[in-house]
Amino acid sequence: MPFISNLAWDINVIIAFVFGLFLIYLIGRVLLMPIKLVFRLIYNGVIGGIILWALNFVGSYIGFTIAINPVTALIVGFLGLPGVILLVLFKIFIA
Repeated sequence: MPFISNLAWDINVIIAFVFGLFLIYLIGRVLLMPIKLVFRLIYNGVIGGIILWALNFVGSYIGFTIAINPVTALIVGFLGLPGVILLVLFKIFIA
């Protein structure tokens, strides 16, 4: 019967190994996700800033500008054209 007890031990080792790999994968995902989020925020902020700069360039001829700051850049970066429309409406009706 020593073969059966060795087989049971080998299965436990294999299960522990697979579980360990799964834990390493989960830890890697948890640590990698915030870095992706930070890069996505930076990217969206830069794109939003470029769009706002273009809007201010065109709007300066008619006296219409929107401040470029991290909040407005991220709004435009995340929402795209609806974000630009939101900021324009906000500027017209609120400010």
